[in-house]
This record gives sequence, C-alpha cells and structure tokens, in this order.
Amino acid sequence: MSGNGTTAGDDPLQTAVWRLRSRGCWADAAALLLPATPAAALQRASLLVERCLYTEQGWEEAEDALRTAEAMAHSDDERGAAACERGYLAYAATLLAVRDRADEARAALGRAAALVPPGAPARALLDFRRGLLAENLTSAPQAARAAYRRAHAGATAHSDPLLLSFTWRHLAGLALREGELAEARHGFAESLRIREELGYLVGTAPALVSLADTETEPEASRLREEARRLFRLLGGVPTWLSRQLAPPVPPAATA
Repeated sequence: MSGNGTTAGDDPLQTAVWRLRSRGCWADAAALLLPATPAAALQRASLLVERCLYTEQGWEEAEDALRTAEAMAHSDDERGAAACERGYLAYAATLLAVRDRADEARAALGRAAALVPPGAPARALLDFRRGLLAENLTSAPQAARAAYRRAHAGATAHSDPLLLSFTWRHLAGLALREGELAEARHGFAESLRIREELGYLVGTAPALVSLADTETEPEASRLREEARRLFRLLGGVPTWLSRQLAPPVPPAATA
C-alpha cells in the first residue's frame, strides 16, 4: 500500500486525497490529481491500483493510469516506483483470479528491486509486496517472513505508519498459521491500533476480523460485529471480506 497516512506539511491536496482514500473513495481521490508530474501520475496510478485490490473493479482505468506513470518516469527512482505498482497490479489480478499474471508480477517487482536501492524510502513498500508474492502466489512463508521483516524495519526507519500496519498484520498472519497465538494477537492488535489512529477506515474492518480470529468469546463476536458495521458503512468494501463476515450456517435439523 502506497503512502503513510500522514499529510506532510499539512498540504491541503494531500489531506483531501488521504481522507477520500481512507474511506474507500479511490476514484474521487485520483480525480484530484492531475498527472502533470511523474510524482502525481504515480500517486494517481497507485490509488487506482489499490481500488482494484479492494473492489475487484476498475482494472482498465488502473492500467491506463499506470501506463501514463510509466511513460512519465525518467529517473531510476521513478521507474522503480512505477515497476512496483505494475507488479502490484499484476499480483492483485492473479490473487483475485481475474487473470494469471504471476510471471508479470515477479518480473516487475524484480525490475523494481534493481532500480530501488536498499535503504531508500520506497524499498520498504517493495519488500512488503515481494513478501505478498512469496506468501500468496509462491507459498513460501519463510521467504515472505524475511521480506515482511525487511519491510517492517524500513517502514520504522522512514516513519511510515500505514505500511507498518500492513507488516504487523502479515507477520501476525504467518504467526497464526504456525500456532503462535500470542504473537499473532499482538501483531493484529498493533495493526488495528495504527489504522484506528490514522483513520484508515477501509482497512479497519479486515484488522478487526483478523484480531477476532485470535480472541475467545464474547470478544471475538464483538470484534466481528464491529467489522460488519464498518463493512456495511463503506458499501461492502473490501469485497473479499464478505466471505469472512458471512454468518455461520446453522446445522441442519435432524429427526
């Protein structure tokens, strides 16, 4: 996820973009950005790519915005950032079974890694996305954990709290898969805390559901009900959360 949820210098434009983005209004946020500079074109593309992952819609618009950002990129940093978004879009299409673009995702993120040096601010986001590929497309949890830890360290060093909320969440998810319940609960709680502090509403319901998976009753049910409320408030976004929030099917009656 691009951006750190803050508005450096209280820039009114960036404040407006963040408020819209955090409420799941990616198209409205993108409409505020004129692709007149490489940075604006890239930010616009990243918003529309993120919309695809959360809504499973808007693929062509994201592709168009990304091609514009790629055409405007001139420095290695700009080209690397555009390649990172290209890889993320291909990852999202593969994860959501729109089209298998796993090879494209790997190639684009590999290209980004060659352009963005270790220690650069953009490297933490790139490491995180390479972790996503390892975890969800390659089924390599150890490689994913190493990438998430690098991303976590980079997000800490560059004061990127939104990215930290994602690294906490995904490290916790790996811990839960391995039965490390206390570690998972701590990571999910940290992720939720950061998202609530930032006002990142569109990411709060998933964080509530994840934390609920580590809690006992009645706390687990309370967390899931709060997630359902937010999910409805945001119009059913993220779409993939609906499967996790579906009420349990009651057992069939027997004679």
